[in-house]
Amino acid sequence: MTGDIETLEQLSTDYKESMPADLRETKSFDWYLEEVYEDPKVARNAHQRVADMFDYYGTTYDETEGMVEYQLASEDPLGDGENTFYGKVIHQSIHEFVNKVKSGARRLGPERRIKLLLGPVGSGKSHFDKQVRKYFEDYTLREDGRMYTFRWTNLCDVIQDQDPADDTVRSPMNQDPLVLLPLEQRQRVIDDLNENLDAPYTIQNEQALDPESEFYMDKLLAYYEDDLQQVLENHVEIVRFVADENKRQGLETFEPKDKKNQDETELTGDVNYSKIAIYGESDPRAFDYSGAFCNANRGIFSGEELLKLQREFLYDFLHATQEQTIKPKNNPRIDIDQVIVGRTNMPEYKDKKGDEKMEAFNDRTKRIDFPYVLSYEDEANIYEKMLQNADVPDINVEPHTLEMAGLFGVLTRIEEPDTETVGLLSKAKAYNGEIDEGDDIDTKKLREEAEAKAEIGEGMVGVSPRFIGDEIAEAIMDSKHRQRGFLSPLTVFNFFEENLEHHGSIPEDNFEQYYRYLETVREEYKERAIEDVRHALAYDIDEIQRQGEKYMDHVMAYIDDDTIEDELTGREQEPDETFLRSVEEKLDIPEDRKEDFRQEVSNWVSRRAREGEAFNPQDNERLRRALERKLWEDKKHNINFSALVSANDFDDDERSAWIDALIEQGYSEGGAKEVLEFAGAEVAKTEMED
Repeated sequence: MTGDIETLEQLSTDYKESMPADLRETKSFDWYLEEVYEDPKVARNAHQRVADMFDYYGTTYDETEGMVEYQLASEDPLGDGENTFYGKVIHQSIHEFVNKVKSGARRLGPERRIKLLLGPVGSGKSHFDKQVRKYFEDYTLREDGRMYTFRWTNLCDVIQDQDPADDTVRSPMNQDPLVLLPLEQRQRVIDDLNENLDAPYTIQNEQALDPESEFYMDKLLAYYEDDLQQVLENHVEIVRFVADENKRQGLETFEPKDKKNQDETELTGDVNYSKIAIYGESDPRAFDYSGAFCNANRGIFSGEELLKLQREFLYDFLHATQEQTIKPKNNPRIDIDQVIVGRTNMPEYKDKKGDEKMEAFNDRTKRIDFPYVLSYEDEANIYEKMLQNADVPDINVEPHTLEMAGLFGVLTRIEEPDTETVGLLSKAKAYNGEIDEGDDIDTKKLREEAEAKAEIGEGMVGVSPRFIGDEIAEAIMDSKHRQRGFLSPLTVFNFFEENLEHHGSIPEDNFEQYYRYLETVREEYKERAIEDVRHALAYDIDEIQRQGEKYMDHVMAYIDDDTIEDELTGREQEPDETFLRSVEEKLDIPEDRKEDFRQEVSNWVSRRAREGEAFNPQDNERLRRALERKLWEDKKHNINFSALVSANDFDDDERSAWIDALIEQGYSEGGAKEVLEFAGAEVAKTEMED
């Protein structure tokens, strides 16, 4: 064994340092009072703490989109980027979610609503919800996110029938210690706190003690003749409260079950039958605060597939949201403080939305759409993350593989454009940011038209990333079984085609349309493969530089209405329009748009010159692409494309150079051979047709 090894001492030290120093300590109520005066944020409510949590881990502002990106989602600092989210539409949804939480923190209304994440299967709703809970756990361990609760002690000294096992009782709802103060005195403290609070919200706490704690308070006040100080000094200890989903502390997830097995007590709590024999049925000490709403108090309640719950259960959410209370059977009401988040898929949402009997519930929800990613490069990043997080065999993922898989997914999700000038593929490229200067594509308008056309919103239907990810995984294993050390788009396409009709979430009515989209993606890949081979076969840096300089000399003379010296004769002549157009036509720039393109590259060269940068056509994507294509046209007649398809001997020096050039672009040797044969066959076929 080589390298450093972890010792038990090191592991123990690291763990201890990761825990709050006061996690195991008990404090007095006086200490807590001084602490909240020193730092009023300690007494925040759930919405305020969750809102601050999003800012704590870092933010960046996207001026173009007018939204905040939260780094707990965009960078995942706790997971070293393992669980990042991709796509502007997703970050827009997260931005909208946080805005609702922040509005709730200011008591603008959303604090009394369910934050309902709505989207198709596999759109990231559950992933985001889980991420929020994970970061809330961590935040409450930090100094900035700390919160406290209390426990009752020495109860048997005063309450004669108190079970000795209950001599010390933690606050069943993990309430903030301020609730121990009567409302009038509490409000005076809170008024003082708000004068010192540096936050966009104010501290508020009008909660009543939970029924069990109220029972103890009444008994103790009676014993000490209403001397509150004696009660708090002799029978209350302040303890650190840390959210922990596994322990069901401050975090709770709730899942629908079979109708016969689901009971509302799972939400609100139930009688503690083991205590009935000791205290009696109507005694508040005989209640078990194990309902999901009880466990989530002061944190986050997460309802999975919320709208699959029976109507009767959803009624429990009415009081939980609007009144911020729960009412267990045969027990007093209980005040709650939590961010209630629900998740649901499209069929359940449509069903409940059309149900008139659900009007009150629907009115208490704030919908946040979680659509599929609509940029295929962002979609490719999802698959890249999937592969990075997995034990992937030693296999090279060839260029364009994940992007083309993502493009197929995006084509199934976006609405067909209404205009004849923009096709579906062009729209997908526009959504991916592939808009050149001069392109007559208004992305904002396309989005607005799609939102108006879609039943709920664009990106809410289509092929799930799970389907695509599953097929990529199958294609990887198939490649390994066939002893291919690479994964190519052609292999992935085959798996899409073979398994499209076997996936349960894809409606049968969409099969024919999706097969057409797959052919569109194949054609797009063909163009990219040919472009890569063109680059490998005809790439000549010196020649591209020379041709680029010549092009710019003629462009500048054209713009300035000047002449240019002929390279051979030395005579002054007009700019060579034939040469200029031979370059521009490689980008499909029409005659009536040539001046726009020439002005564009002229401005680029001038800007570079002002910055002290020398002219290099490699630095301008469009110009480089045009020059490469022209060079290809000049050379391709000297290349035997049929030989690329039929030859198996790659020892030839020229062919080996092509393989090396493709390897430099990210191909494996086997993948380079495949793309040479594939592109060579396509070009040879085109040459024969011409």
